[in-house]
Amino acid sequence: MNLAIATDAWFPQVNGVVRSLSTTLDLLRTRDHSVKVIAPHAFLTVPMPGYATIRLAMAPRFRVRRMLDAMRPELVHIATEGPIGWAARGWCLSRRVPFTSAFHTRFPEYAAVRTGISAERFWPIMRRFHAPSSAVLVSTQSLADELASRHIGPTMLWSRGIDHGLFRPEGCRHPAMSGLAGPVLLNVGRVAAEKNLEAFLEASIPGSKIVVGGGPALPMLQRRYPDVLFLGELSGEDLASAYRAADCFVFPSRTDTFGLVVIEALACGVPVAAYPVSGPADILGLTGRGVDGGLAGAAGALDEDLGRAIARALTLDRAAAAHLGSRFSWESATDQFEAAIKVALADSEARRAA
Repeated sequence: MNLAIATDAWFPQVNGVVRSLSTTLDLLRTRDHSVKVIAPHAFLTVPMPGYATIRLAMAPRFRVRRMLDAMRPELVHIATEGPIGWAARGWCLSRRVPFTSAFHTRFPEYAAVRTGISAERFWPIMRRFHAPSSAVLVSTQSLADELASRHIGPTMLWSRGIDHGLFRPEGCRHPAMSGLAGPVLLNVGRVAAEKNLEAFLEASIPGSKIVVGGGPALPMLQRRYPDVLFLGELSGEDLASAYRAADCFVFPSRTDTFGLVVIEALACGVPVAAYPVSGPADILGLTGRGVDGGLAGAAGALDEDLGRAIARALTLDRAAAAHLGSRFSWESATDQFEAAIKVALADSEARRAA
């Protein structure tokens, strides 16, 4: 299949969207698909307001059209609702080329945090963007249900996976975290307002708190919480060793659609504490024993009182966490992605034949 992926999120950004897309792209190519990417590095860019490390393509419409005309894809997957995504959407509609889209980010909630405007004002934009899509790919069933309630769809599941050779319970532990007063509580991810990190950093739990990641809120949080160890961005074995050195992984976000870092932490044998919201609840299940409730022991704790969730998670068996993390693979996730684009193509061909 000749496939194009249009995305406003790409390297050198470090986030779950980029990791999901790049890993899926690599696996699709091993399955003999031709996949080309249209991303910000091909355009003149400007910093995203309030988030300078994210670069947005300036007026990409005409170049996106030229690139897609040259690529002649059978189908386009539009990963993001940014300038490149809108330009690719316009090309698909004008050329009558089918496209799938993805709902990676709760843009209405993120925009509400940053602007103070109600999230409900932004949902109509999301409905308009995704309306012509053959399938909206979502990471969890609860997100599919939510989007259906907002008249966004049809949806198809596209879960997430991890590199099990890297994220595993066995291995070294990050030296910067050795000798810290226990318990050692860790968060990994973008350091930004929408991640609700203050809920973690202000939780009244004894021990040491560590944050891995970069982002626009980092300088402010470093000033406000001098007792917290901020390690900056880590990757590869450094990141895995940080997970393994923790006694509990704390995920305070209420807006993530999944939480790739949650399954990475679990695979390293680290119990997770989080709020009972979409994302962590779709991974851990409300009892912490997986969505199907089939784990012998809980791998995490969900509670509206984050401190209480942390306290419970600290009592849990690391083996249960590792077992739950082992269920997620990129091969299975790519099977779902491949099935979605095949269904979209078949539906398009059926409509043309009718």
